[in-house]
Amino acid sequence: MTSKNTAQTRTRLLLALWNLGGTQQEVNKRQLHDRIVSKSQKVADYQGIFEELQNQGAIAISKKGYSLTSSKGLEVLGEGLRSSDFKFEGTIVGTWAANALLRWISQIDVAVVGANVPVNGKSALAELSKGIASYNEFKSVALEVYDKLNQNYNLDDLVPIYRIRREIGDRVSRTEFSEWLLEMQADDIFQLMTGEIQDFNSDKRDDSITIPGVGLRSYAKRLN
Repeated sequence: MTSKNTAQTRTRLLLALWNLGGTQQEVNKRQLHDRIVSKSQKVADYQGIFEELQNQGAIAISKKGYSLTSSKGLEVLGEGLRSSDFKFEGTIVGTWAANALLRWISQIDVAVVGANVPVNGKSALAELSKGIASYNEFKSVALEVYDKLNQNYNLDDLVPIYRIRREIGDRVSRTEFSEWLLEMQADDIFQLMTGEIQDFNSDKRDDSITIPGVGLRSYAKRLN
């Protein structure tokens, strides 16, 4: 690889790891490899990049998987995405990459640009990437996200669950998101409902909620 191609591959790798939840939990090696390694490549082709990122302190590598460490990985990813040399190769960009970039722009990019500006004594980056530690905190964030999406997109009080999940992003694990959203339904805060969603692909289905013995729930409606 040329130095330019290496930089692009490094940024694409970090974007995939971030999008798979690497700031909150370890991502299985095969899951990341399936996302980034094309049919014409081998995992070995990425070995030098993995080692470089580990030596930078941008990622951590274990026998089972990868994770983004502290704020260093986000800083390196932000620099790569803003580089004038960064681009996707080929004529077709994967859905995951397009969605990941949209999430990055809406959730992270402003904070990375202004990472040195204090927010209540903390950097904006640290404030934005801070995880949600409790059900009560999640409840507050979920209601705020619901209200924002409902108002901004005129959703008539039926907000797709996948949009709430993606808006909250890596601040909470996928398991905790599902468990806490179900708890909000049990507390009569949300009603989780079925319904048709435009362009309801496998990614949107995965980001919705399936209740064991009940089935798929695609919308949330606020009850109070």
